[in-house]
Amino acid sequence: MFTNYSKDIHSENLSIESDKLSDEYFTVIIEPAGTWLKANWAELWEHRELFYFLTLRDIKIRYKQTLLGITWVLLQPTISTIVFSILFTNLGQTNPLNVPYPVFAFSGFTVWIFIAVAISSGSSSLIGNPNLITKVYLPRLILPLSAIAANLLDLLLGLISLIIVMAIYGVTAGRTLIFAPLFLILCFTIATSLGILLSAINVRYRDVKYILPVVLQLWLFVTPVFYSLDMIPEETRWIWKLNPMTGALGGFRAALFGASFDSFEIAVSVVVAVILVILALQIFYRMEDSFADVI
Repeated sequence: MFTNYSKDIHSENLSIESDKLSDEYFTVIIEPAGTWLKANWAELWEHRELFYFLTLRDIKIRYKQTLLGITWVLLQPTISTIVFSILFTNLGQTNPLNVPYPVFAFSGFTVWIFIAVAISSGSSSLIGNPNLITKVYLPRLILPLSAIAANLLDLLLGLISLIIVMAIYGVTAGRTLIFAPLFLILCFTIATSLGILLSAINVRYRDVKYILPVVLQLWLFVTPVFYSLDMIPEETRWIWKLNPMTGALGGFRAALFGASFDSFEIAVSVVVAVILVILALQIFYRMEDSFADVI
């Protein structure tokens, strides 16, 4: 009788300890961070393989069942450069960098097309993957990041094409070329921030996909991509300098062709980029808890 009672007590203790172990080691509570300061950044690193596969998937899907495939990456800036070269040659357009206009325009379109496509890809990344959001747990931030990162291959090919165009026109890079990657990182930061921000807003307000192409088109015309800032009247030029892409693109060109840097333009771009990063992450994590319900 005593022995059976001891066994019962022993088995009950094992059951209690098992429940404790189960609660301690196997219960996982997933909650949205609510703010970028509370985000689990280590979790993004833990899912780096998923980030890699999603990026690779986006690259493959983009040019699947296309006749020209990745050649479209080269055609876009080339066609734009030809059109604007004809237009501005007739207008007598010059640039302060003292490089042939086709080289000047190609350098601008190479970076700008990356910016525009990256923002568009990032903005549609969440609504384009509803099953991953509603049925599988993963850090949602990976989706816009991988969609934007997939465009880096396009940028790399565009830069290689730019080197070829420079060689054709006999343009050599300046000694400040080592600073060019810094401005490309600045452009990437601006595009990534806007892509993350718009991806969250697009889940709730689908108007983004209709408004974004118009905004990007207008942004192109207020950014010195195919024209120099010297064409703008001096009294209103400061308005153009408040555009973050003016300093980022202008700094890239200055580093590439060995021209002087405009410290005010660059400072504006850096400050705006930092503000965009904080704002994008804050809004993304604020809205993250409603993604699965709304999408």
